[in-house]
Amino acid sequence: MFPIYKKELHSFFCTPFAYTITTLFLLLFTYMISTKVANLETNIAIFSYTEIFYKVIFYFIFLIPIMTMRTFADERKFGTEVLLLTSPVSVLKIVIGKFLATVTVFLFMISGTAIFPIITAKYGNVVYSQLTCAYIGFFLWGTMFICVGMLISSMTENSVIAAIIGELIMFAFVFLDDFARTGFIAQYPKLQSVLMAFAAQPRFSYFSAGFIRLSDIVFFISAIFVLLSWTYISIEKRRWKRG
Repeated sequence: MFPIYKKELHSFFCTPFAYTITTLFLLLFTYMISTKVANLETNIAIFSYTEIFYKVIFYFIFLIPIMTMRTFADERKFGTEVLLLTSPVSVLKIVIGKFLATVTVFLFMISGTAIFPIITAKYGNVVYSQLTCAYIGFFLWGTMFICVGMLISSMTENSVIAAIIGELIMFAFVFLDDFARTGFIAQYPKLQSVLMAFAAQPRFSYFSAGFIRLSDIVFFISAIFVLLSWTYISIEKRRWKRG
């Protein structure tokens, strides 16, 4: 597993990829904070970073497919999939290695935002408990969608198609709760309850409000486990087809 993890990290950090996508994310985060400060009506900034994280989500889903689209699609496109699947490393270790490498890039991106609470703590007050909840929720939310992107990438050899399909699915998840609350769906309470059970956005809203519920943590961890399992099955199926 470690050789795969090391290889993926090399492809991320020994190229401009990880630094470019991190810069884009930090620019987005900075823009959200700057916009909030620019709209202040007084000289006192009354807002929380949890609110910023919540708003960043809607734009961050444009970046996640870029991170994951080449995870398996490029292996197939450039013909390296055969070497990968015939290597001594098991498919499970391949999937976990690629997953951990992508999550490492995600953590690298998030770590850059720590500068803002540090500056705020110097000139104002930071509610650390609420900020910690926001970071935990954002990490779980992002990790789950990394798994979605990896699953889509394992099903196609075109990284662009993987990015587009992943984008559509992530948008569907983000707005699933809004769709479930529409008048049409409200006519079918059982269907509405099922849709709300799979909606990730309301669960993240609890984290953004500074609360940690066991049910929300279980939801995200279960989703990560299921999506990684499907990715494993998808790759294993291709390996068996190749004989």
